[in-house]
Amino acid sequence: MNFVEELRWRGMLHDIMPGTEELLNKGMVSGYIGFDPTADSLHVGSLAQIMTMIHFQRAGHKPFALVGGATGMVGDPSGKSQERNLLSEDVLQKNLAGIKGQLEKFLNFDCGANSAQMVNNYDWFKDFTFLDFIREVGKHITVNYMMAKDSVKKRLEGETGMSFTEFTYQLVQGYDFYYLWKNHNCALQMGGSDQWGNIVTGTELVRRKGSGEAFALTTQLIKKSDGTKFGKTEGGNIWLDAEKTTPYKFYQFWLNTSDDDAKTYVRIFTLFDEETIKALETEQDAAPHLRVLQKALAKDITIRVHGEAAYEKAIKSSEFLFGNVGIEFLGELNDDEVLGLFEGVPNFTINKTDLEQGINIVDLLAAHTSVFPSKGEAKKMIQGGGTAINKLKINSADDTYNNDNLISGKYLVAQKGKKNYFLIIAE
Repeated sequence: MNFVEELRWRGMLHDIMPGTEELLNKGMVSGYIGFDPTADSLHVGSLAQIMTMIHFQRAGHKPFALVGGATGMVGDPSGKSQERNLLSEDVLQKNLAGIKGQLEKFLNFDCGANSAQMVNNYDWFKDFTFLDFIREVGKHITVNYMMAKDSVKKRLEGETGMSFTEFTYQLVQGYDFYYLWKNHNCALQMGGSDQWGNIVTGTELVRRKGSGEAFALTTQLIKKSDGTKFGKTEGGNIWLDAEKTTPYKFYQFWLNTSDDDAKTYVRIFTLFDEETIKALETEQDAAPHLRVLQKALAKDITIRVHGEAAYEKAIKSSEFLFGNVGIEFLGELNDDEVLGLFEGVPNFTINKTDLEQGINIVDLLAAHTSVFPSKGEAKKMIQGGGTAINKLKINSADDTYNNDNLISGKYLVAQKGKKNYFLIIAE
């Protein structure tokens, strides 16, 4: 497998420094990508770089995942309009542990010579004094060189300007590359296209301070065809941590991808070969309504991020709302999963003490909650057979419900017609 060719046909490659491909074709190369530790979980925006490392390792090279324990205390100005908040060491350590656990799902850390390795730049910066840094690193890179970078120019032209802390970021990241080149034989740094300036500073430092040669490769930044930001929803980031984004919501994110985006994403985010992808596209073009491409994409990514069991639960969750899975399935879910399943669905809270005495169904749906705007409308629809509680049709407007009807001792699921769901939470 040729790493660069793999990125090319998948539409991932953006920039590559001359000589990089020749180096990679000679034999095993050590290369690294840095990950930002501003949260205790990565999100789908990080997946493109994770996939780059997976392809790198599959091509026989040795990937280093650098988590920025030190750079997380500084903040990268690339692509940012203002300076971000700096993190405390305790928060950083928590974030680093979470990220490490996630990367271990994707990379093989025990496969011989090209085993993946995780490094934390805090380890080599914690005892590096300011005076030593400006003597050993700062003297090799001119201010003119640093000022010429787009990430610096844009901030200097903006209203907020740029702090010295952020200005030095490219030196700090450049030293990461130099350190890994010198101590781990890392000859290549990879990253998103917005990182090109920082990466090239590293190659310059290797050349000027170490009289060596290092290389750079960047991948395309992921964009949606409608121009909106990839990886964001109305509810915020789509995280790789099941506690932050439930597997059901994660699965739905990919399932709801547009046809155009699905053709791009299936190349970037899955390990399907070109023949498989073209066959899926042929099926998709013949019957777009079946969403073959989206289903294959969502299945592959959900299983690799959350596992087979979580994928099966996500499918059942979809079928619960749109198919024939029974109400007992709700009892298999924890509170976060239930709330995630009914995200965007109207929900109401009622007093568990009131329910203990028993509540007439009309009062429940039109007084204690507003499933119906009036008792008259509630009675009319119940008499027409169009209302259900916990997927069982309500037979009479005189029916009474109590705590014995609660799912998991907490929930009632009301339906108005086949597709209009309401979640009632008893507390």
